[in-house]
Amino acid sequence: MKTDVEELTPTRVKLTVEVPFDELKPNLDKAYKEISQQVRIKGFRPGKVPAPLIDKYVGRGAVLQEAVNDALPELYGRAVEESEIFVLGQPDVEVTELEDGTQFAFTAEVDIRPKFEVPEYDGLEVVVDDAEVTDEQVEETIGNLRERFASLTTAERAVEEGDFATVDLVARIDGEEVEDASTSGYSYEVGSKSAIEGLDDALVGLAAGEDATFTGTLVGGEHAGEEAEITVTVQSVKVKNLPDLDDEFAQLASEFDTIDELREDVRTRLGRQVRAQQLNQARDKALEALLEKVDIPLPDKVVEEEISRRNQQLEQQLQMAGMTKADYLKDEEKSEEEFDTDVADAARLAVKGGFVLDQLAVQEELNVENEELSEYVVSQAMQMGVQPQQLAQYLTENNQLPAIVSEVLRSKALNLVVEHVTVKDESGNVIDVEAVQRELSGQTAEADTAEADTAEAETAEQADEAEQAEATDQAETTDQAETTEEAPEETAEAAAEEAPAAEAEGAETKDAEGDQKDS
Repeated sequence: MKTDVEELTPTRVKLTVEVPFDELKPNLDKAYKEISQQVRIKGFRPGKVPAPLIDKYVGRGAVLQEAVNDALPELYGRAVEESEIFVLGQPDVEVTELEDGTQFAFTAEVDIRPKFEVPEYDGLEVVVDDAEVTDEQVEETIGNLRERFASLTTAERAVEEGDFATVDLVARIDGEEVEDASTSGYSYEVGSKSAIEGLDDALVGLAAGEDATFTGTLVGGEHAGEEAEITVTVQSVKVKNLPDLDDEFAQLASEFDTIDELREDVRTRLGRQVRAQQLNQARDKALEALLEKVDIPLPDKVVEEEISRRNQQLEQQLQMAGMTKADYLKDEEKSEEEFDTDVADAARLAVKGGFVLDQLAVQEELNVENEELSEYVVSQAMQMGVQPQQLAQYLTENNQLPAIVSEVLRSKALNLVVEHVTVKDESGNVIDVEAVQRELSGQTAEADTAEADTAEAETAEQADEAEQAEATDQAETTDQAETTEEAPEETAEAAAEEAPAAEAEGAETKDAEGDQKDS
């Protein structure tokens, strides 16, 4: 097989592949066998029809087409491997020559990762927020804890902000009740603004048994976004009673005997949280600093696909939050044009970050061990609320392990960058990143060990298969969903780890019959 590579742009190539016809023999044999199973010719059982009769009744051209379609994915993969290119996405394949018994040739245009070297990253310096825990933060956290242990008592008065009102809601459009927007016995915290706009104002001043009607925009269901006339009827009014901040509360809400011990524990936990935030900032800013040193072209198609993925993800998140895109743009105080620009910039950052981390992993000869893959599966399973074995099985059955290997590999590459970066807080103090990592890891290592051991046993063999698939197929399909009432502002690290990696799976072909030459 002969392969020529023509560089169309720095991020797209055209492969011209010539294949001796003899190499198609296994595919031709397979094609005859499969067609023999499908055709019905008198005097022959399915699967026993001779090749000459298939040529006569079905046509040699159909057999050749079947053989070519079967051979193309493997031939394309060999051409990519021989050319030593890092392909992205599916190729545009066209059969250019097919002479029966003589020659077979095809072309494949495909996006590639640009060729570049990651520059030296020693000496980079980044600044993160101070790891300060204020008295106000401690008291706010304890206040939230008090809220969880609050009790409700019935109040014989009108509704005030902060009360809990049990209400019936009936929504009507043009006089017809909207069933999926109506409810009975709904407990609502007045002033929380967590339900339909206008409800809080309508409730204040109503006593049990009284009602009010207002106009609001429905946020979910079949009539989402439509104006409705909503009648709210108060069943009861309840007042929230917070427990006193004393030793008795500490014993009720925690493992501690005194309120001072509880406060100290809260301060310690908040300290770990802010140090974890420092580490996340350090990773994000280290990647940003590295990306500033790299100037590479990006494939338009890959960027466009990333933009589309992000828009779809936002649409799903807004739907889950009961919001429209117009609501989101209003909250963010952005125009449609500003939003599109932000998404495009984030997509380019993601693609570029993925390229840089992939190349760094190659330069530093990084790989993924079974234990690392198991730790990732355990971590993701805990976040998703499923068993690690279940997640590992799902990833394997859906061919997602190569994508996970790629994500872990990128994370390791970024870890390497962070190790060589000087991290300071805003006060100028140098942060020992490794020491902070050890401290934080010590808090969860004991809890994770048992699950990690189990998951490792389940995924060790799968990890080997995934690494082989990563090396051969260079495939990645990631889609991590986050849920929030506002669309997430992704960090550079998260963006890069989600960016598309290379794929070299199957070659989609244009109809080759028109290009086939009769023998």
